[in-house]
Amino acid sequence: MNDDALFKQLGAERDVLSVSQLNARARQLLEDVFPRIWVEGELSNLARPSSGHLYFSLKDDRAQIRCACFRQHAARLKLALKDGLQVRARGRVSLYEGRGDYQLIVDSIEPAGDGALRQAFDALKAKLMAEGLFEQTLKRPLPAHPTRIGVITSASGAAVRDIISVFQRRAPFIELVIVPSAVQGREAAPQLVRALELADRGGFDALIISRGGGSLEDLWPFNEEIVARAVAGCQTPIISAVGHETDVSICDFVADVRAPTPSAAAELLSPDSQALLRQVEQLERRLVQRLRERLARARLQLDSLRQRLRHPGERLSQQAQRLDELELRLQRALAQQLTQQQQRLGHLRTRLQTQHPGRRLGQLREQLQQLDLRLPRAMQQQLKQQRKQLEQAAQTLHLVSPLATLGRGYSILLDDQGTPVRSAATTQPGQRLKARLHDGELNVRVENDAPYTLSLLD
Repeated sequence: MNDDALFKQLGAERDVLSVSQLNARARQLLEDVFPRIWVEGELSNLARPSSGHLYFSLKDDRAQIRCACFRQHAARLKLALKDGLQVRARGRVSLYEGRGDYQLIVDSIEPAGDGALRQAFDALKAKLMAEGLFEQTLKRPLPAHPTRIGVITSASGAAVRDIISVFQRRAPFIELVIVPSAVQGREAAPQLVRALELADRGGFDALIISRGGGSLEDLWPFNEEIVARAVAGCQTPIISAVGHETDVSICDFVADVRAPTPSAAAELLSPDSQALLRQVEQLERRLVQRLRERLARARLQLDSLRQRLRHPGERLSQQAQRLDELELRLQRALAQQLTQQQQRLGHLRTRLQTQHPGRRLGQLREQLQQLDLRLPRAMQQQLKQQRKQLEQAAQTLHLVSPLATLGRGYSILLDDQGTPVRSAATTQPGQRLKARLHDGELNVRVENDAPYTLSLLD
């Protein structure tokens, strides 16, 4: 009887199947219903036979299932499996017909929760990148020759031992200060933030924040936003060395420099003492060579100056000869100057005799006597002319003076501003005026304007 016939007759009375037939139909049924699924649970009973296959169980608090991961899939697993590890396994549900065991044939394994953590990682990375916390312009250069370095990590972890070993080998003169902090678990992120704040105020030349490798869940404190912002807020240059070379954390993006391992971070900050010694020796050789070249040039310059230098006695002789020449020239110049001055003195004496002051004084005395005689006559004549002009001007002024008109019996009316009244139309009844006479003034008032009438006021 074939398998299809057996499936069709399962409902008949007293259908009898062999054990192998039953297991075969159960396996086929399970594989058809569960072609490929994900199962999450705790890994236990891990076995690694020489065949390369992996056998283990996945369990939770109420049940478990046997699992098998064959060699071709086991070789591609990147996760280090161990009992107690919380994982998520992908595979198909099947049945091992030989024993009738229900099992999961696994082709891929990843840490439990890694997918959710990966999404949170990507979301935070995108957020901080949009804020500009990853910009290269914010990265500070590492000090070339640090003397004091702070290390933020677990005081008992492998990372701190690797860092100390590198510094002892390459630069034992650098002072290392361990700022301890948890690097895994719920308390790790707040402790890392406090350690960063403390170290940033510690006067270090640079900081290293580090831990060894692990799963994404183990490294998650270094992907927390509060830790990333604390790293970005540090004023001290900082190197992030979290996990192995393939591990990447948010701290790596925010820090000034990312190191693939803790040892690599130590090498970045620890100048090789042997390399420094070789550099100093090279600089010493260059300095000696430069000094030799400088001395050679100075020696050549000295020889050139020595050849140009003349004996002081020879120079004194030349100066003495030059002094004699100048003395002779001075004597000739003085004699010539004396002759010229004597000639000029004789010329001036002749001119002085022709223009003697006594002769000039006689001429001036005669002019003074003549002027003394002319002055009284000119003054009398000038006074007579000025008096005559004054009399003529007085007569002319008297003719046109208003006082002369007043003397003939006329008067002048003045308003309160002292302005002459020229027309009756400019006055008003009751207006007070002054009448200016030849020998005084009268206060008058306008009675009416038609006819014009004035009345004398007391």
